[in-house]
Amino acid sequence: MNYIIAIDQSTSSTKALLFDEQCHVVSRTSVDHKQYYPQTGWVEHDAEEIYQNMIEAIRQLVASYPASDNQFSLAITNQRETALVWNKTTGRPIANAVVWQDTRGAELCRELRSLGYAKRVFDKSGLLIDPNFSASGIKWLLDNVEGAREQANRGELLMGTIETWLIWKLTGGKVHATDYTNASRTMLFNIHTMQWDDDLLQLFDIPRSLMPEIKACDAVYGKTTCEGVFSSPIEIAGVLGDSHGALVGQMCFKPGSGKVTYGTGSSVMVNIGQAPKAAPQGLVTSVGFSAFGKVYYGFEGNIYSTGATLKWICDQLGLVGHPSEMEALATSVQDNGGVYIIPAFSGLGAPWWQSSVKGAVFGLTFATSKSHFVRAALESIAYQIKDLIDVMSRATGGHMSEICADGGPTKNRFLMQFQADMLDTPVVCTEVDDASALGAVIMNGFARGLWKDFSDVTGFRKETEVYKPQPTPNKETLYQGWRDAVNQLIK
Repeated sequence: MNYIIAIDQSTSSTKALLFDEQCHVVSRTSVDHKQYYPQTGWVEHDAEEIYQNMIEAIRQLVASYPASDNQFSLAITNQRETALVWNKTTGRPIANAVVWQDTRGAELCRELRSLGYAKRVFDKSGLLIDPNFSASGIKWLLDNVEGAREQANRGELLMGTIETWLIWKLTGGKVHATDYTNASRTMLFNIHTMQWDDDLLQLFDIPRSLMPEIKACDAVYGKTTCEGVFSSPIEIAGVLGDSHGALVGQMCFKPGSGKVTYGTGSSVMVNIGQAPKAAPQGLVTSVGFSAFGKVYYGFEGNIYSTGATLKWICDQLGLVGHPSEMEALATSVQDNGGVYIIPAFSGLGAPWWQSSVKGAVFGLTFATSKSHFVRAALESIAYQIKDLIDVMSRATGGHMSEICADGGPTKNRFLMQFQADMLDTPVVCTEVDDASALGAVIMNGFARGLWKDFSDVTGFRKETEVYKPQPTPNKETLYQGWRDAVNQLIK
């Protein structure tokens, strides 16, 4: 029996999950790491702490499920865009990692947009000029950490996103590498040439000598003992960013298939095939995944408040005690009673990108009940997903065959059926709780020849429910009400 340890290194913790050859999770551990907020808008992680936490998580995992060293291999999926710079001789970071939520690069990004570089960056990288992506944070470190620029110019420094740092540490500094998906989120990678782009490197004043080698997701990256956890080295194989891991874990291998992760916010990614098409306004194009010598691209958009809206209903308003109570209330009324909630608690995300907009409620009357309000909150999730999916469908020139859904809110049957009705597309809920980790495991199996084709793994996705769209006579009227409400805020 082969066992694959999947490292799921997220924004708040490092999980280690043990999968068997049938992709069942047989054991798991998790270690949280500290969040640093040294100034307003700054978010940092201690990369050394993350590495040590990963080793500890692996140590705990192996101790709980002993097997021979040659039965194990290691796969990695990680928080995207978070990046750091370290000295390749001492192995020490020059500063804490700049997290994807960090906005210290916002002024640089505004300046570059004002100078007319937005189209060039978008055409090459598929991304918007935004501090969410790694380049502005790396430039800030080189410009503001004492001696960093001089060290970089002398070729003494390396940069990487989190998986690059972990691989470098795991291999004792022998391997400095990233994968195509993480590279495509840096704003320094050309999605057409599949290489680091000299123009983009020059634009952000980042020497090429800092950049890691780029490999396919289903490549073998090296070997490691995990700081002596294993007496003989095991292979590191299968690496990709977390959202891309979920796309693979949901088996979205065909163009037109996509996934929605319903969490605090929601990530929507759709496989657009092997051509890097320009994303419609408000969305980005990234490498979805690479396997078997081919590269598949994806359109992606992120919504700020979905599950967070339900938490607000419970915790702040106290209308219900738990989100599980919402379905009964929502179905106790025939419709939303004309009520629309725009959950712009942190502004509106894709495809609107209106950061200054605040949340609002429209259509309240004396007839409005708690049930109408709760139903409107649930409907707001479906409307926001539809906003994105419609843009993606128009850009790809075709209707999506299905949407794969995961996350806590998928337990709400009303929401999932309403989502299918609004999209006129089947919504497939799966039992995958760790879709990102499963995606890394699949890439690990591809890299080591455990599975030879996509068809070998599609059976590992177990559907728990398929919501087929039902005739909804007032669908267009309902959605138009949502659009009218949003337009009142973004004018």
